[in-house]
Amino acid sequence: MPVAVDIVALTVAADRLEILLVNRGIEPFRDRPALPGGFVLAGESLEAAAARELAEETSVRPTHLEQLRSYGPLGRDPRGPVLTVAYLAVVPDRGAPSPGGDAGAAAWVPVDRVGDDLAFDHAQILADGVERLRAKLEYSPLATAFCGSTFTIADVRAVYEAVWGVPLEQRNFHRKLTGTPGFLEPTGRMRTDGPGRPAELFRRVPGLSLWDAVLYPPILRPAPVA
Repeated sequence: MPVAVDIVALTVAADRLEILLVNRGIEPFRDRPALPGGFVLAGESLEAAAARELAEETSVRPTHLEQLRSYGPLGRDPRGPVLTVAYLAVVPDRGAPSPGGDAGAAAWVPVDRVGDDLAFDHAQILADGVERLRAKLEYSPLATAFCGSTFTIADVRAVYEAVWGVPLEQRNFHRKLTGTPGFLEPTGRMRTDGPGRPAELFRRVPGLSLWDAVLYPPILRPAPVA
């Protein structure tokens, strides 16, 4: 039975959560939007396949890639049973994707503007990936993966607000992040390239794992604004 990988590649741009989509260049679902992905090659690991397919179809290389879950094998591909293993990818610098491989086009699309015509079961995979990201922001430092090597607390807060879709109280958020031991450390530098007062620059504590590190107590997700 064939095994495939599909990638939920997410970034934050202009305070909005965006997903990387391709237009399929082959059947089935030719010209339909889809998540980047493809079949795992003989002797290839799942993670290597996900990184390869993402690079081949979009030229995008993430800073964080983690396994989401598996789907199928029945009822998801008109060619027959196909098991797919989905991955969640974080891309801090969205850039301009360049389509290749089986992709006819590639583009970043705001998550809240994705239509209901995604190929295969990719709408469900996308929804699961976004929910995984929303949940992980509560108890992990994953939000900093969207920010690059150095960042302000406002940069991190903008990620939380874009992913959760709700505003956060500035002072409480700043206190939480800077008061959690072993999470962030000041760089001793300030950002001055922008309006307002200079802002202190931080970085992740060296050696901090985006996979294993845990924020305690967690940053609880607020209820959506009605």
